[in-house]
Amino acid sequence: MTSAAVVTSTAPLWYATRATGVIALILLTASVVLGIVVQVRAASDRWPRLVTLGVHRNLSLLVLAFLALHIGTAVVDSYAPVGWLSLVVPFASSYRPLWLGLGTVAFDLLLAVTITSLLRRRISVRVWRAVHWAAYACWPAAVVHGLGTGSDPRQPVVLGLTIVCVAAVLGAGVWRLAVGWPDHARTRLVAAATGAVVVLAAGAWAVTGPLRPGWAARAGTPAALLARAQSATATANPAGPAVSSTIPSLPFRTPVSGTVSNSGSEEDAVSVTVTGTGADPVAFKIVIRGTAASGGGVAMDSSQVFFGPTAQPQRYTGQVTKLNGGTIQASVRDAAGEAVALDFDLSLSGTAMTGTLSAGAA
Repeated sequence: MTSAAVVTSTAPLWYATRATGVIALILLTASVVLGIVVQVRAASDRWPRLVTLGVHRNLSLLVLAFLALHIGTAVVDSYAPVGWLSLVVPFASSYRPLWLGLGTVAFDLLLAVTITSLLRRRISVRVWRAVHWAAYACWPAAVVHGLGTGSDPRQPVVLGLTIVCVAAVLGAGVWRLAVGWPDHARTRLVAAATGAVVVLAAGAWAVTGPLRPGWAARAGTPAALLARAQSATATANPAGPAVSSTIPSLPFRTPVSGTVSNSGSEEDAVSVTVTGTGADPVAFKIVIRGTAASGGGVAMDSSQVFFGPTAQPQRYTGQVTKLNGGTIQASVRDAAGEAVALDFDLSLSGTAMTGTLSAGAA
């Protein structure tokens, strides 16, 4: 979700979904850490292993309770089209399918682990142990789901709690690998190396993805929902978009909205001007001149494109390089010669325009 979700959704449900999701991650982290503690058989006279097992089991049940609230409020909230099917079938939702699907995977795995724990006396130890290994996949899936689907992963509190959870599990994992060294040294080293690669890859993804502006569009949020969120933002901020003197780091992708105007002449020459701003602080203007096409639209003869931060919307200038309906590609440069490739995917309706803009180094 974008920040405008506060305006467009039912606020109590939205806040409840966020809060229960964060609490569920914290409880799941505590459960995973306690599970590792049980594996290394850490105990004392004041805190016997039986107590640790009991706390671990109760924590798992508590995680399921908060997950039920998290899922229920997300589905009931009419803002995002989550859908009941996506509760049990991963990647079935039209709203951020990959990242929401990972949450479904985490929920299904945790449900399987909890059920087999309750039925431990009725199933074989081999089956119980095999299912419990799924807990190691459940937790990272939940973390990635929270970053990819969450509405505010960049908020200091949420980001800080996520980092603490990751650090806690990593610390427990290192302890688990260190206890009993050097027994099975090769297996432990392979596990440590694999874990390090996964952590580095996940960190790089988070920095270049959810923690950067414009993630809502890149994550798979439906275009109609992005347009509605941006419209709500404009209503809540009538003074206009945030003013900035710099564009986001390239490459980036952002939802855009604006206006379309047409002008003609006696010689059937027409000019179409598209002016808009992005959810990120960028602005642009596209002027296409040509003759009216028989099926509608313009047969382009010449063009001008202006692009830049909202404080300097004409810092970059250039031309349209490809025109196919609402799909427009352009190349622009600033006074220093820095080139930027622009790719617009626009939907035009009367004088209104919505869509997305992708920008990258040319």
